[in-house]
Amino acid sequence: MKLLGYLASGFLFLFTLCSFAEEPPKIVNIVNFIRLLEPRDPAITEDVLYQTVVKQVAIMKKYKLGGTFLLQYDALLDQRYQQLLKGLSKDSFEIGAWWEIPQPLVEKAGLKWRGRYPWDWRANIGFSTGYTPKEREKLIDVYMADFKKIFGYYPRSVASWFIDAYSLNYMYEKYNIIASANCKDQYGTDGYTLWGGYWNQAYYPSKINSYMPAQNERNQIPVPIFRMLGSDPVRQYDNGLGTTRQGVVTLEPVYKFGGGDSTWVNWFFQSFADDPSLGFNYTQAGQENSFTWDAMAKGLELQMPLIARLRDEHMVRVETLEASGRWFKKNYKVTPATTFSVDKDIDGSDLKTIWFDSRYYRMNILWEKGTLRVRDIHLFDEHFPSVYETQAATSNECTFFTLPVVDGYIWSRPNQLAGLRLKAVVDGKEILLEGDDPKFIKTGASTMHITWPLRTINGTFEIDLSETQVKMKLVSPKVIDWFLDLTTAEKVKLPFDTIDTKNLDCSFENMKYRVKAEKGAFSKPDNGAVWRISPQLNDIILTFGGTGDLK
Repeated sequence: MKLLGYLASGFLFLFTLCSFAEEPPKIVNIVNFIRLLEPRDPAITEDVLYQTVVKQVAIMKKYKLGGTFLLQYDALLDQRYQQLLKGLSKDSFEIGAWWEIPQPLVEKAGLKWRGRYPWDWRANIGFSTGYTPKEREKLIDVYMADFKKIFGYYPRSVASWFIDAYSLNYMYEKYNIIASANCKDQYGTDGYTLWGGYWNQAYYPSKINSYMPAQNERNQIPVPIFRMLGSDPVRQYDNGLGTTRQGVVTLEPVYKFGGGDSTWVNWFFQSFADDPSLGFNYTQAGQENSFTWDAMAKGLELQMPLIARLRDEHMVRVETLEASGRWFKKNYKVTPATTFSVDKDIDGSDLKTIWFDSRYYRMNILWEKGTLRVRDIHLFDEHFPSVYETQAATSNECTFFTLPVVDGYIWSRPNQLAGLRLKAVVDGKEILLEGDDPKFIKTGASTMHITWPLRTINGTFEIDLSETQVKMKLVSPKVIDWFLDLTTAEKVKLPFDTIDTKNLDCSFENMKYRVKAEKGAFSKPDNGAVWRISPQLNDIILTFGGTGDLK
C-alpha cells in the first residue's frame, strides 16, 4: 500500500510539472470589419471600401489564413458583400456582426434617425448605448432576422468598440452568440474612453457592466469579450500623457509606428509568442475597411506571412473569433488569470513590463532605467454598474471605467509619472532601488513569480501575483528598511478616503472599495507621497479580492 501511495504521489508530481511546463496557447484572430460607407472622406467611396475587403480576402487566402469578417448592417444588405463572403470556405472563415448602428437599421426598427450622416460614429447615435433597452431589442431583432435571411443562421460573433451589457445579454439569451470583442484600453481616442479593464486576452463581463469582469459565474454574461487591436504592452499606456486623448501604438497595419513598421511587428510577435505567459495570450490582427487598402497594404503584407510562418512553426494558433470563444467557454467557467510579459524590448530600449489580469484586478509593472514602477492597479467589482445598462447615452462621447488604486496615466503629467516605486533607506537616505533584468516564472495555473536582482544593495526583490493577492519581499543577507511609495502629479483627483494601517478605503463614481494589507502597513509619509506600504517581517501581502466588502 505504501508503494502504491509513493507511485501515486510520483505521478501527481509529474502531472503537476507537466501542467506547469505546458506552453499556454498564443491565439491570433484576424478580424476585419466592414462598413458600407465612409462619410468623413468623399474620396473613400463605397467601391473603394468594397475593393479593400476583396484584397483582404485575397491576402488571407494567399497565406492560407482564416479569420472573421464582421458586417455592419448597411454592408450586410449589400449584394456584393453577400456574394463575396458566401464564397468563403466555412472551414476557415466566419461571418459575424459589427455592432455599429447605421440609418437603415434604425429606420427598419421603426425608430427615428438622429445622425448627421447615414452612419454617424458618435456614441449616442452609432452605438447601442445611444438607445433605450427596448429600442436595443428592436435593433437586434431586425439585424438578426436579416442576417439569418441572408446567410441561413444567426451570427455567432458580435463585436464593436463597445456594446452595453443589456444588448450583449439579450443577444446571448435570444440568439445564442458565442463570442464578442471590444476596443483596447484607451483614453479619449475618437471620443471613446475604456479605462482600467481586463487589459488584454478575454473576460466574462458583469451582467450590469459590459466593461467590468464578473467575479462569480452567477453574475456574469457567459459570452467572452476579447480585447481588440493588439496594444503595445510597453508604450500604448503612456502615449499622449498631458493631452486629452491617447495616441495609438497597436498592431493595426495603418500605423507607421506599430502594425505598419517591420521592426515593431517582428518585435511584437516575438514577444507575443516567446515571452512567459499565464493561461493564454491573445492578439487581434486585421483592420476595418474604412482605412482603405492603400493605407493598410504595407502593414498586412508584413504581418500575414509572419503570422503564417508562426502558425506553421506551431508558435501561434490562428482561428476565428467564434472558435476562440468556444475554446474559452470550454476551458474557463469564470474569467482566468492571464499575463502579457515583455522581457526584451525593441533594440535600443531597456524597458520591460508585465500585465497581470484576473477576475479581481489588473496590475502592470514597468522596469525603466534599472528601476521598478508599479504603473497601474485597477480593481474589478461585478456590483459596479454602468449607467448605459438602464438608460440611453446623451453625450457624443462614451466612458467606461473600473476602480483605480494606481493610475499611471490619469494621475500623471509628462514631467511627473505616477506610480508605486520601490525604495529603501541606505546610509540614512531614501533612495530608489535599482536592479538588473527581471525574470518571469510561471509557478502555477494562475500564479506568476517575478524575481528582480538588485544592484543598489545585495539582494533580490521577489513578487508573486495570484488571482486575489500580490505578495512582495526583499531577499537579502542584510536587514533592509524597504517600502513602496505612491506618488502622483499635483492636483489630480484621487479615490482615497481614508488611509489606515491595514486598509485603503476608496470611493470612485459612488462606489466604495477597499485594499487590504494582509501583511505590511499603510502610512502617510512626510516626503510628499500619497501613501506608503511598508513590510511586516519583510513581507507585503495586498489583497484585491472582495472589493465591495468594507466589513
